[in-house]
Amino acid sequence: MRRVVHALVRPFLFAMILLAGGGADIEKGLAAEQGTPPSGRVEVILANQYRNELEAIKQEFAQAGMPNVHIQFLRLGQPPPNIGIGRKVPAERAREAIRLALKYNRAVKILLPAYLFPPAFITIASSNFDDTVEFPITAEDLARLQDASLTTEQFHELYRRLTTPRK
Repeated sequence: MRRVVHALVRPFLFAMILLAGGGADIEKGLAAEQGTPPSGRVEVILANQYRNELEAIKQEFAQAGMPNVHIQFLRLGQPPPNIGIGRKVPAERAREAIRLALKYNRAVKILLPAYLFPPAFITIASSNFDDTVEFPITAEDLARLQDASLTTEQFHELYRRLTTPRK
C-alpha cells in the first residue's frame, strides 16, 4: 500500500515544485549537465515606437541566446543609454546584449556595475539606478567590450575595471 501511495504522490509533488517556481533549479541542473550556463533574466526598456514589434524583438533576443527576456515600453521619450551585466553572463551573450542595446536604444553610454545584479542577469536601459552607480563609457571602451576575442573572464575583468570608481 505504501509503495502505491508513493507512486501516486511523486508525480504530483514534482508538478507542484515546478508550479511553485522550482523549475529554475531544474533548468540550472539541465544546463550544467549540458555544459551551458542557464540563460538568466534579461530586462529591457524600449521606446514606445517599438511597441508593435514586441514579438519580433523577443524572438531576436531568443535567437541571441536570451529567451528569458522581459520588455517594457516608455510612454514618451527615449530610455536611458545604460546596460548592466551580471558577473556570470558569458561574454558572447553579453556582447549580444550590447549589440541589441545599440540597435534598439541608440547608444550605450553608461555601464552599471555587476555587483548590483544577480550573476546571470542583464538589464538594458534601466531607470532604477541613480548617477552614484552609473559609470560613463567611451566609444573606445565599448568597442573593447565588444571584442569577440575576449574570453568570459577577460570580458568581466574589463567590465569590472570600467565600473570601478577611480581615485
